[in-house]
Amino acid sequence: MGRVTERRGVLRVRDGRVSRRPDTLVAEEPMEIRLNGRPLAVTMRTPGDDFALAVGFLVSEGVLAHPDELRQVTYCAGSVTDDGGGSYNTYNTVDVRLADGVAVPEMTLERNVYTTSSCGLCGKASLDAVRTRSRWAPGGAVDRPRVSTATLSRLPDLLRERQRVFDRTGGLHAAALFTPDGELIDVREDVGRHNAVDKLVGRALREGRLPLAETVLMVSGRASFELAQKAVMAGVPVLAAVSAPSSLAVDLAQESGLTLVGFLRGASMNVYAGEERVVLPEEPG
Repeated sequence: MGRVTERRGVLRVRDGRVSRRPDTLVAEEPMEIRLNGRPLAVTMRTPGDDFALAVGFLVSEGVLAHPDELRQVTYCAGSVTDDGGGSYNTYNTVDVRLADGVAVPEMTLERNVYTTSSCGLCGKASLDAVRTRSRWAPGGAVDRPRVSTATLSRLPDLLRERQRVFDRTGGLHAAALFTPDGELIDVREDVGRHNAVDKLVGRALREGRLPLAETVLMVSGRASFELAQKAVMAGVPVLAAVSAPSSLAVDLAQESGLTLVGFLRGASMNVYAGEERVVLPEEPG
């Protein structure tokens, strides 16, 4: 099985001094996701939590919403043939089997795409195809949960403290779930920010915790449309990011009732949608 990190030689230049040394890099390997034995998508990811990643991906696709809809998740044995005619398992192909009677959306069956570590929604034919209707839309209670700006301001540092692989490589995204009071629920790292979110959501589904109606999703980097969609599909009411959102992410947040916070850095932040859930600091006098 691929490791989370790998060592590579590097020519290092520091203050005019040249040296050669090994460097720790984040691992990136392809993973094929199969649905009921049928190839569905290939994503570039950091190995680890592969089953959760595959399941979370299917939540985003609108295939799964309850743990009883999932029969089993396995690695595909003998996925590569060696020179001697035998086969071995690369642990890079995951097959998700649905429970009997669970229907698969036609859009998902037609997808069969390659996704890079920076794009989880490549290959969608149109915006309408991407806006999958969620069974857990957060807009049903637009004022819940309530989260204060003081709590939001603490989340980036709390996330950063748990990025153990980032400390060794400097090249990994992270996503974390918090309670509205700022208590950490779960955190995942991956070379792709969308994969980190899928790993969180997949773990939540397998543990029977969907919808994530009383949580705040904090992500490193920007808040893209794909991340907003993944939050909506999992029933997450609040999405916060350290960088900027895209225009489509804001549009989706406003349409779905998602609270979207961007440029979350210290006590500064921009609330782009769903401000009803944000408890603002009291103004003096």
